[in-house]
Amino acid sequence: MTSQIMARPKLGLMTFGDDRDYMWEGYFGSLTEPRHEEAVNYLRSLPVELTTFDEVARSKESIDRQIGVLKEAGVEALFAHTPCWTTPNLVVRAVQALDLPTVMMTSTSAATHGMVGLLAASGAVSQVGIDHIRVRDDFGAPVFEEKVLPYLRAASTKARLRGRVMGLFGGRSLGIDTGTFDPMQWRSQFGVDVEHIDQLEIVRRAELIDQSRVDKMMSWTREQFASIAFDDDKLTEDKLEFQLRCYLANKDINAEKGLDFIAVKCMPELSDNYVPQCISAALMPGPYDAEGAKQPCSMSCEADGDGALSMEILKEVSGGGSTLFADVSHMDESRKILYLPNCGGMCTWFAGRSDNVSENLGRVELRPSLRPGGGAITYFVAAPGPITLARLYRVAGQYRMAIIPGEVIRMSDEDLASFTQERGKHQLPTAFVRVEADLGRFVDEFGSNHISGVAGIWVRDLVFLCEMLNIEPVVMDENF
Repeated sequence: MTSQIMARPKLGLMTFGDDRDYMWEGYFGSLTEPRHEEAVNYLRSLPVELTTFDEVARSKESIDRQIGVLKEAGVEALFAHTPCWTTPNLVVRAVQALDLPTVMMTSTSAATHGMVGLLAASGAVSQVGIDHIRVRDDFGAPVFEEKVLPYLRAASTKARLRGRVMGLFGGRSLGIDTGTFDPMQWRSQFGVDVEHIDQLEIVRRAELIDQSRVDKMMSWTREQFASIAFDDDKLTEDKLEFQLRCYLANKDINAEKGLDFIAVKCMPELSDNYVPQCISAALMPGPYDAEGAKQPCSMSCEADGDGALSMEILKEVSGGGSTLFADVSHMDESRKILYLPNCGGMCTWFAGRSDNVSENLGRVELRPSLRPGGGAITYFVAAPGPITLARLYRVAGQYRMAIIPGEVIRMSDEDLASFTQERGKHQLPTAFVRVEADLGRFVDEFGSNHISGVAGIWVRDLVFLCEMLNIEPVVMDENF
C-alpha cells in the first residue's frame, strides 16, 4: 500500500487594526479581535499550513515583528485580513515587506467599516504593483473553495518552482523542436535551473547497480505487473533487467545531483542501441517502486523540457500528484475524445488511480518494444476519472499554457477494438479523454505534439499561476 502525501500551501495570516489607541480601545478593538479569532479557526480548518499570531498588527513594530516570523516560516502567500477599518499604509508595509501573492479580505458586515479599510489598503497595494486578490465575504463562503484555495495553490506552486532543478539527459530527440527551450528564460521566468547530463551516464551507471537491488526490482516486477510477454527476442529477461538497472541508475543520479524532475532523450540512441527508457517513464512519475513509497518525479520522454516543466507544475498545483506524459495522437471530433498514448511508458498510477500498488500494476502488461533495442513497454488503458491536461508552449518566444479540463473515460469494447485494429501492432498505453474544448481551435492553437496531465480539475489554479508567472493562459473549455 502507498498513499500520495499531498503538500499544503504555506500561508501566513495577519489581521490589521486601527493604529489610533482611542479608536481601537473605544470601538474597533472589540470588533476586530473576535473576527481575528474566527479567521484563525477557519483558516486552520482548510488544507493549508497556517502561521499566525494572537496579536492584531496595528503598529510598525508589531508588523515588522510578525513579518520576521512569517519569513522564517517560509510562507508562500499572505492572508491580509482587514475585518474593520485599518490604517492602510500599515497593510501596505506588510504586503511590500513580504512581496508574496496576497489575499486581502474583509467581511460583509455593515458595522465594521471593513469595506473602507479593504479598498483603501488594496487600492494602495495595486498602485505599488503587488499581485493580490480581494475578497469581501464571510468565512465559509463558496469563494474560499472557488477562488481563495486555487489562488493559494498557485502561489505555493510559484514559490516551490523557484530553486527547482531539472535534469536534461541528452538533447533534441527526433527533430522535435517543441521539446527544446531556453534555460536562461527558465531561470528568469520560473526560477528553475537545468542540469545537462549525457544520457549515456544512465547506461554507465546501470552497469554499476548492486545486483541485490536489481533482483528485488525484478521479483517485484514479476509479482506486481499483470503479465510479462517474454519472447526470447525483443523482450528477454536480460533486456528487462537492464531496463530496471537504467531506472535505478536514473533514480540514483537524480538523488546525487539534486534533480527535482527530468527529461530523457531516449530515442534514438538508447531505444535503438541499448533499451528504451519506458520502465523509467512508467515508474518515475508515480509514488512507488520495489524500494517502497517515494515522491513522484516528473519525467518527460524525448528530452521535452517544456513537457517536463508542465508535468512539474501540474504535480505542484495538485499538491504532489502523479502526472502523465502523452502524445496527442488522434481525436474523435464528433464525440470530443482525445486519444493520448505514449511511446511505451506512461505513469502506472493512472492504470487504476489507486493508493494500492497492486490495483494499479495489476492492470499493466509489459509487452515487447518494437524499437531495435528491444526491451519492454507498458500497456494499459487509463482508468476513468477527472483530469486536467496542460502544456507550456511558446509563440514568438512568449510562453502560453493550454489548459484543458476533461474526463478520462472507458471506451466501449467495440470502440477499443476498432482503435486497436486501426493502430496495428504498435499498441501503447493510452488515456482516452473526453473534453468540452473546441477541437478545431485546439488544432489551430496547441503548440506541441506532447501533452501533460494530472488527476483532478485545477483550471482556476493554473490560470492564477499563469498570471503570476507572466504566461498567457489559454483555457480550452467553454465552461471556464
